[in-house]
Amino acid sequence: MRNKRTNLTGNERHKVKKIVLITPAPSYSLKGNRMTATRWARFLKELGHKVVIEQKYSGLSCDLMIALHARRSFSAIEKFRKLYNDKPIIVVLTGTDLYKDIRVDQDSQKSLEYANRLVLLQQMGIMELPETFRSKARVVYQSAIGPKGDIPKRKKTFDVCVIGHLRSVKDPFRASLASRQLPASSRVRILHLGDSLDSNAEEIARKETIQNPRYCWLGERPHWKTLRILASCQLLVLSSLMEGGANVISEAIITGVPVLASKISGSIGMLGKDYPGYFPIEDTKSLADLILRAEDDPLFLEELKQWIQPLAQRHKPDAEKSSLEKLLKEFNFG
Repeated sequence: MRNKRTNLTGNERHKVKKIVLITPAPSYSLKGNRMTATRWARFLKELGHKVVIEQKYSGLSCDLMIALHARRSFSAIEKFRKLYNDKPIIVVLTGTDLYKDIRVDQDSQKSLEYANRLVLLQQMGIMELPETFRSKARVVYQSAIGPKGDIPKRKKTFDVCVIGHLRSVKDPFRASLASRQLPASSRVRILHLGDSLDSNAEEIARKETIQNPRYCWLGERPHWKTLRILASCQLLVLSSLMEGGANVISEAIITGVPVLASKISGSIGMLGKDYPGYFPIEDTKSLADLILRAEDDPLFLEELKQWIQPLAQRHKPDAEKSSLEKLLKEFNFG
């Protein structure tokens, strides 16, 4: 007899596991951690498991914890380990985890110890882990779904998209600064999407929108709208100082929009070490030169497009879902 809710046969039902998924981001948030948690919960349910998403661990009895963010989810990780010492914990490491916190923060370091598996969102992150923890590491590339329909590019402007909340770690105004160095003949327009999370950032964004005719801060938009704006642009700029594995790169790859990225480990781990669209961190002139080259040289723009095209397969939902299924099978979760 078949279980209607999970669509599993009677012999398969014993494999259904109850999973608590911890994310520090609230349910209404459009932050990457919450979006990853929501997407993974959907995949895990499709695999036949029961999933509960919590910000703080309630002590719920379950078979497995998946915690996003080693530092911010530490209290949940520690509580679960004390309650269920024999049950597995998977910790998903963010950019601030990998490139800052695990070096200096004791809670983050303890999270590495408590975890049975450490999930990284790109291959280069493994080298940031202490050697003793690298055997726990698994890579799961994030997936994305492009917008529906054919979305045309503007002809009068050469639109460049920046997607990311206004936080100092994102170096959010680098593209705008670069656009100020472009010649008068340039048609570049910077469209910036993201909420203000740092003090004074909103005021800076509003002033820059008024003072820089090439820049427009659009604020936070619904995810579907953000994807449509991305698809309408010629380029995406990711100027971050650190990233664990930016989902916006996955979205750009799936949408076929080339990326100009600061040359950081998290982006190299997604785009490859020889990708031709890198610029040094906080280097305004180098970014301006790349933007202008992409605008003026169709062959360079096409080279960037051709580079990301074969990467699309690993960022499809079925690939991410398969990676999660493979990870769970390490704990004999069917």
